[in-house]
Amino acid sequence: MNKAQQMVDNWIKTYGVRYFSELTNMAILTEEVGEVARIISRKFGEQSEKSSDGNLDLADELADVLFVVICLANQTGIDLEKALINNLNKKTKRDSTRHISNIK
Repeated sequence: MNKAQQMVDNWIKTYGVRYFSELTNMAILTEEVGEVARIISRKFGEQSEKSSDGNLDLADELADVLFVVICLANQTGIDLEKALINNLNKKTKRDSTRHISNIK
């Protein structure tokens, strides 16, 4: 994750000129997540595909989401690798038997 954060920062400084504001990036993130939802609902859900959906690429859209999440982390000084490790530890402690014992 640290390498990914550095790669995005380098790209922003080389090609993007500057980071958009956090608020703008939050709006962009919402838009990108919506694009992921559109693909998922058409590919795996019950919604019919449109002819214009043929070129949609889930991997590319997920990468767009990741890019904006990394931008937000970089702007706000968050080490995503450390945050992910802490989050997994929290989930492990909280849910260590919850999912295994789920009879569903």
